[in-house]
Amino acid sequence: MILTVTLNAALDVTYEADALVPRGSHRVLATYERAGGKGINVARVLSALDTPATVTGLAGGPTGQLIRDELRAAGLRDELVPMAGDSRRTVTVVSRKDGDATVFNESGPQVDPVSWADFAARFTHLVREATVVVLSGSLPPGLPSDAYAQLVRSAADSGAATVLDTSGPALLAALPVGPDVVKPNAAEISEVTGHQDVVAAAEALRALGAKAVVASRGPEGLYAVTPQGAWRATPPRRLTGNPTGAGDACVAALAASLASGAPWPVRLCEAVALSAAAVPCPMAGDVDRDIYGRFRTTVSVENTHASHPH
Repeated sequence: MILTVTLNAALDVTYEADALVPRGSHRVLATYERAGGKGINVARVLSALDTPATVTGLAGGPTGQLIRDELRAAGLRDELVPMAGDSRRTVTVVSRKDGDATVFNESGPQVDPVSWADFAARFTHLVREATVVVLSGSLPPGLPSDAYAQLVRSAADSGAATVLDTSGPALLAALPVGPDVVKPNAAEISEVTGHQDVVAAAEALRALGAKAVVASRGPEGLYAVTPQGAWRATPPRRLTGNPTGAGDACVAALAASLASGAPWPVRLCEAVALSAAAVPCPMAGDVDRDIYGRFRTTVSVENTHASHPH
């Protein structure tokens, strides 16, 4: 079983409009609402691939109840832990003209120490069933910057591998504990390492403790540095659409292939193909299975021996 952790779960609201015009008035062409947050999106993609996933994290208040209701309707196993505050919402405006997405992320409620202790106890129980744990997204206010580090350590104690997708202090604090895979995007990896070059930045994160680093290069694909070598994986062509779910689809592919024991070139091929398959979909957590099927046989995976000093 793959366990996905979303400490800052959200109700995702998506508006489709003809185009986003600053200071303009917009007619909404379609509205979607559903449970979101990066770990929940990962679980949704895994479910679409018929890979069992369990959702845990924190949810509270009326918005938290809407999140749990939607998880149930989607057939996802809900192990969210109640908290005192009301869960956040996100708003995404997708332009039908060019597929660009503009996202508004609320920071989320302050998490009290009792809710965090309750979650840590639930996590210790759930992780015993897991082969892989996915830790995704920002930390809500009130949690220590080493919250993910604590969970990576707990997962390792139970024999579960970890995939970490976060940024800033939460990412840096977790590296010394040795997460199995970290997946920053180009902006996140540059921010925490100070390197603009993605190869140097990835090797810097490895030097700080990550066992493997998979850096997203947006439409150019992925760069990975691992104990078995380094690779560039590139999609056969660019797709237009809403890229907000591509990173979560990438993480889902990495988690599934880590659980199956696939070699790294296969993991990266799957991750690029599934990321691309998310782009045409208006909501994060969805993938186009036809595109996934076509791309997974045409992704270019190149072994690279480029070396940069740590």
